[in-house]
Amino acid sequence: MRVAFDSQIFTMQEYGGISRYICSLASHLSMQDGFDTKIISPLYFNAHLAAMPSKLVMGQKVRLFPRTGRLFHAVSQWLAPRVINKFRPAILHHTYFNPVKSAAPSARRVVTVYDMIHERYPEMFSTVDRTSAAKLATTQRADHVICISESTRRDLLEAFDLPEHKVSVVHLGFDYFQESVSVKRNGKPYIFYVGHRGFYKNFKGFLRAYASSVLLRDNFDVVCFGGGPFTGAEVNLFNELKLSNTQVLQRSGNDVALADGYRNAAVFVYPSLYEGFGIPPLEAMSVNCPVVCSNASSIPEVVGDGGEYFNPLDLDSIRHALEQVLTSRERRENLIENGKRRCSQFSWQQCAFQTSEIYKGLM
Repeated sequence: MRVAFDSQIFTMQEYGGISRYICSLASHLSMQDGFDTKIISPLYFNAHLAAMPSKLVMGQKVRLFPRTGRLFHAVSQWLAPRVINKFRPAILHHTYFNPVKSAAPSARRVVTVYDMIHERYPEMFSTVDRTSAAKLATTQRADHVICISESTRRDLLEAFDLPEHKVSVVHLGFDYFQESVSVKRNGKPYIFYVGHRGFYKNFKGFLRAYASSVLLRDNFDVVCFGGGPFTGAEVNLFNELKLSNTQVLQRSGNDVALADGYRNAAVFVYPSLYEGFGIPPLEAMSVNCPVVCSNASSIPEVVGDGGEYFNPLDLDSIRHALEQVLTSRERRENLIENGKRRCSQFSWQQCAFQTSEIYKGLM
């Protein structure tokens, strides 16, 4: 069976979770008997795609200069249908939301929906943002829609008028970290936070809960990994909460540094109001870092019994959950043990197998 993944996401992201998912899925599909898998992106600047075996990629990596991203996207989108039609796939899997049916008219179409943030939190986005409209058009036109969690599937069916039988759930996998020598960090133990810190990520709520606890602020720092340098608004919040720049730190780096951050942390905190899936808790559990997390959206579906839960809208609940875990060695060890079992249930092999079964069912 010939399966093509289109070019969209690879001229939208240099790095990112969606492009990593597509590359991992295509790679593991190609290992299954009877599948001829290609990612078709005539031009791309995505690092995950650049690392793929050349036999799986139809396209050319280009160097990204300021203000060239949109040009490369437009050119790749224009060229892609011609390459896709030449490949003649049985399945065309859209990597993002394109309202125009522009290639492989005989192919069965699949699209993955990663979250429903645009629909749940429209106030976060510009009034000219067309993502939700493109998502609706793409899912209505698709022969099958894959959601990455049951939570996302429920939100999708609530927001869009789609028949339930054409919407399935396939959980993501995740990549285990390479073994490496862990470098101990000097100073106080720390609470580890990973990724962006914007509105629905609820970083400010977590920080207010942390600052409200004498036990937490006296005995634990907060280390944020990724997400860019602290903004002026965040620095103002630190000042308001009387937190010093030695208590709340920002770090960045590669996967080795990220794994090191998890391994040395007292706990990993995940305070999001909404997630389509959520890979960071799995990463934490895979390296024996206790997880303290929100009980919202898909997070309990992924974390299972591997996390200590809190209500992300209740500062006392956040504070209590953190204190409970950080003051109990027994509870931390229990979470670590449960987390090991839980993260073993998610793999790219399983993701690829379940996706391939959906493809076969469309033929």
